[in-house]
Amino acid sequence: MTTWERRRFRRTTNGESESAAVLDSAQPDIDWRMLPPGAHRFRFAAPSGSLAAVSFGDPANERVVLVPGATGSKEDFTLVAPLLVAAGYYVESYDLAGQYESAGAGPEPSLSYDYDLFVGDLLAFLNAGEAPAHVLGYSFAGFVAQLAYLAQPELFLSLAFLGMPPQPGQSFRGVSWIGPLSYVIPAHTIAGLLIWGVRGNLNHASPGRVPLVRERFDDTVRCSIDDIIGLMKHAPDLRVELAVSGLPLLVAVGSHDLWPTRLQREFAALIRADYREYSTGHSPCETTPHQLARDLVALYRRASPD
Repeated sequence: MTTWERRRFRRTTNGESESAAVLDSAQPDIDWRMLPPGAHRFRFAAPSGSLAAVSFGDPANERVVLVPGATGSKEDFTLVAPLLVAAGYYVESYDLAGQYESAGAGPEPSLSYDYDLFVGDLLAFLNAGEAPAHVLGYSFAGFVAQLAYLAQPELFLSLAFLGMPPQPGQSFRGVSWIGPLSYVIPAHTIAGLLIWGVRGNLNHASPGRVPLVRERFDDTVRCSIDDIIGLMKHAPDLRVELAVSGLPLLVAVGSHDLWPTRLQREFAALIRADYREYSTGHSPCETTPHQLARDLVALYRRASPD
């Protein structure tokens, strides 16, 4: 990030002249396969195996851990991470087991990718660095982050849910185009539809992003996607625990996400979280990064007022 961009973002977070929405509308397309300058790639020895990870910024600063969702990767935070660094944070992310450059990590043969596996990896990652930390769970990873918080709340300064399905249990039931049928459609079929839609760019990703999106599928273990979709049909219900936690919480969503914003607002109210909505789809970290970073920084400052 250039000095000019840092100043521009600081003006945004301080509520001065330029709005985050204007900055997002002027964001140029990039090659999403390339991490930004200053990014440090490393491997993390997690319980499930070796995970591909990346860090940004000064490790002496307050720590932020961004966890991608199903079929995603650490690259999903390419635009958001430098903005958080400019605001004074140290940012880390990693590919989930079975996904992209962490494809070699996973369960023992004959076993499935389950919540214990993903939660164990996140807890190990948090324990391996400065803790507590601010944690963001993107989509499916929001469920993982909830369970990790329940297991070790002392590791969390705040918790943000980005595009996470807002309903526990059979979490696809609220999706307008597949909801009624999602009870009977097998996880493998739903995963296939997801892959077909992403590969076909039905969500209209930018030209610079399409190569990454498609190449990830060449490395990602297909059964890891199937298993994650199955887990999303049995999502945990920790709404009461979150509501009484006292932990600063944020629900951030796109107004055109798969899940209706009405359900997202209800979820945020139930868990006593801040609610932020952006004029985009399922991926605010890609399309409205300045607005998301602005709201994350506000959450972090509320969690750490000093």
